[in-house]
Amino acid sequence: MSDRVPFVKVCGLSTANDVQVAVQHGADAIGFVLTTSAREVSPQQAAQLAALVPEGVATVAVFHTEDLPTVLERASAAKVGWVQLHGKRTADDVKLAKDAGFKVIRAVRRDANPEDFADWCEDLLLIDASVPGSGKSWDYAAVRELAAGRQWLVAGGLTPQNVVEALELSAATGADVSSGVECSRGVKDPALIAQFVDAAKGA
Repeated sequence: MSDRVPFVKVCGLSTANDVQVAVQHGADAIGFVLTTSAREVSPQQAAQLAALVPEGVATVAVFHTEDLPTVLERASAAKVGWVQLHGKRTADDVKLAKDAGFKVIRAVRRDANPEDFADWCEDLLLIDASVPGSGKSWDYAAVRELAAGRQWLVAGGLTPQNVVEALELSAATGADVSSGVECSRGVKDPALIAQFVDAAKGA
């Protein structure tokens, strides 16, 4: 790892306490899932939670297959500064989201086509497991060269116990966690959130 402190995003938060714990322990970004999921919140709920996040910590609305007009509408209602785009996207999607005033995290699966790893001028690239949300770890070193020189987050199967190793193997500039800090599907464990952020920040 470099001397730079990793960027840490905690995703799928749905309670004020979880947001506060993540922020207090130094998370750089808080993610709200605005798509069909066990972790889904409404734009209105996300807006209430985003209001608890201090300036300097990114608020991110996460989307999967929604078209871009829907993404922009929901993200605006959620009063977030970032959007995270999964699914089949184009460079135009990234440009339009940025033109609308949002910073962009573009998510790709580790086994995506090589051209999907190209620089589309997103603010952060996120490389996830082949089956996002599965909670299964994978060969984090396998994508080390694909994203060399980029600002990017490693995701998929991360826990407080393996995040340091994943950051070292992948050479990612940061990490994104969701299921790895849950006590049951969709329910975050504040103690695990704290442990994850502390571990990643110490990597």
